[in-house]
Amino acid sequence: MQYIKLGTTGLDVSPVAIGAMTFGEPDRGHPVWSKGEDEARPLVRHALERGINFFDTANLYSYGSSEEILGRALKDFADRDEVVIATKLRHPMRPGPNGRGLSRKAIMTEVDHSLRRLGTDHIDLYQIHRNDPATPWEETLEALSDLVKAGKVRYLGASSMHAWEFAKALHLQERHGWARFVSLQHHYNLLAREEEREMIPLCRDRGVGTIVWSPLARGRLTRAWDEARSTVRSATDGAYADLLYPPTEEASNRAIVDAVGRVADAHGVSRAQIALAWLRRRPVVTAPLVGAGSVRHIDEAVASLDVELSEDDVRALEAPYTPRHDWQGVSDEAELEAIRRRVPGMASA
Repeated sequence: MQYIKLGTTGLDVSPVAIGAMTFGEPDRGHPVWSKGEDEARPLVRHALERGINFFDTANLYSYGSSEEILGRALKDFADRDEVVIATKLRHPMRPGPNGRGLSRKAIMTEVDHSLRRLGTDHIDLYQIHRNDPATPWEETLEALSDLVKAGKVRYLGASSMHAWEFAKALHLQERHGWARFVSLQHHYNLLAREEEREMIPLCRDRGVGTIVWSPLARGRLTRAWDEARSTVRSATDGAYADLLYPPTEEASNRAIVDAVGRVADAHGVSRAQIALAWLRRRPVVTAPLVGAGSVRHIDEAVASLDVELSEDDVRALEAPYTPRHDWQGVSDEAELEAIRRRVPGMASA
């Protein structure tokens, strides 16, 4: 494994990260596809054996169960000083006042809960799970910087938002001398390239590394178009998947998926490897988040690091794309409502 730096920091991370949203006891997460501890632990161990040192979770995932499972597995299988643990906060964790958001109170409360569940005295990368429009940026950013000064957090990261919002946050951090965001976790893949307009150029200019969620378009890039909704996960995503990949773009998406298949056949590798290899060529992309549902998923992601795409391959993959719905414009409440429908029992705001 050849490790790379996260943005302009000195932090060494694997160019593949494990996304732990699928980890969680079924009674605290999604009853269909959540993987309990007995299933998740071998996946963490296999990832470590393949050289992956970058693991991402969130307090929201299975309401803390993901953090608990990941923390225990890393404690048993890894040297804490060699792994990079990333988690997130912001979404509702309980009903009632102060159970969500990025206020100073919420941040100081949630970081301690995450540290306890992860079984560690520090978080390597602490990320805001979207912006919180109900809290002033200054309050959020100063509180996050205080966590770095206190030693509870090593680096700060952000996630999907408009480029102008991220630019404002970076400006305020620089202006006040607060610890800055070194990474951005965003939605980016062959079926979703709107980030190339403003966000990726901004990150490139400011030395921010990006971590990609849904790098395989929720599995749509891993199989033929007519089989795209054949998995248990895709069948249960419903409205949330339609937010990300509107049915109005089906013709373009189908053409892209077909192109991925042709390039994969030409290289003699899987479609997933081609989609991930394309991301590796993109500016500022540090690592895709791979939802480790099986050993095969991990092995395919690592194998993608050896796939070299030609310029002709890239043109074939990119040519069918058409401008589309700007997902970052979806309202915060629309996203939360879609997540609530997807995860039974999720707390309401």
